[in-house]
Amino acid sequence: MIRPPALQSGDRVALVAPASPFDRQAFEAGVTEIRALGFEPVFSQAVFERDLYLAGSAEVRARDLVTAWRDPDIAAIVAARGGYGSVQLLPLLDREVVAGTPKVFIGYSDITSMLAWLLQACGLVAFHGPMVEGRFARGVEGYDRETFMRAVCRPEPMGEITHPAMESLHDGTAGGMLVGGTLTQLVASLGTPYAFDPPAGCVLFLDDIAERPYRLDRMLTQLRLSGLLARVSAIVFNGLPRCAAEGGSPTARAVVQRVLEGFHGPILFGLPSGHTDDAPMITLPFGVRARVIAGRRPALVIDEAAVSPRSARV
Repeated sequence: MIRPPALQSGDRVALVAPASPFDRQAFEAGVTEIRALGFEPVFSQAVFERDLYLAGSAEVRARDLVTAWRDPDIAAIVAARGGYGSVQLLPLLDREVVAGTPKVFIGYSDITSMLAWLLQACGLVAFHGPMVEGRFARGVEGYDRETFMRAVCRPEPMGEITHPAMESLHDGTAGGMLVGGTLTQLVASLGTPYAFDPPAGCVLFLDDIAERPYRLDRMLTQLRLSGLLARVSAIVFNGLPRCAAEGGSPTARAVVQRVLEGFHGPILFGLPSGHTDDAPMITLPFGVRARVIAGRRPALVIDEAAVSPRSARV
C-alpha cells in the first residue's frame, strides 16, 4: 500500500464535491474549521455547480477532482458532502495519475465508492473521515479532532481506539488490513467493474444509517452469500443509527447478531465512525494493518502508520 505524505500546518487542502450538492452556509462553516486546524482550504467554483440531485455533471466533478490531484501544491483532498454520485466519477479517473501523486483523501458515506477505488485500483491508503458540510461544519461536535489529526498528520500507528458505546458481539482477537465503508455503497458495487474486493484476512468496518432492519438483513446476507465475509477475519460496525424498526424492535444490533450468527471471527458494534447521531465521528485509515480485540474491553487497534514522513514516500 502507498501511504500519502503526512499533513502539516499550512498545507493546502482542496475541497471538492464528488457527489451531492451541499448547504452553502454549512460549507463555509466547514472551511472555517479546516482553517482553524492550521490548513489552508482551497476550492474552485466547480464545487457550487448543480445538476438536479448532483453537484454538477460527472465530467465537471471528475475534472475538479483531477485538477486538485494533479496540483503539486495540494496536500490533501476533502469531500464536501456524500449523498449520491461519487461512483459516476470512477470511469473518468486515471489510476496512474492518482497512484503516482499520493495525497490524503478524506470522506465517508457515498464517498465509500472512491475510498474502495483508491485502495483497490491505486493501492493508496484512504481515510474514512469527516467531510466539509456535515462534520467539519459542526466543529468538535461533528468530528473527533484527536483521531483525525493522529490519522493524517502523524507518520506512526494510531494505536488503540476505544469508545464507551462500543461493545463485543462475538469475542476474540483477529487482525488484517482495515477496509470497508458504508454498507449500502459496498453492496451496490457488487457486479460492477468497481466491485468491493477485500483482501483475505481483512478487518471489515461497516457503517450505515436509517436503513430498515430487513434492508440490513438483505445487505449483510448478500455479503455473506457472495463469499466476501469468508475472507474477513473480524468485523467492526458503527452504531447503525436510526436503523431500528418503528417502535424500537428489532434493533440493528439484533439484526447483526441474527444474520452473522456463526461468523468465525470477533465482532464489535458501536464504534462512532461515519454516520453518527450523538457522537463526534472517529477517523479511520483504510489500507493499514489493524486488530480487533473483542471481549471485556473492546478495542480497534491500528498497528500501522497511515501516512509517510513528509520527506519520503513509502
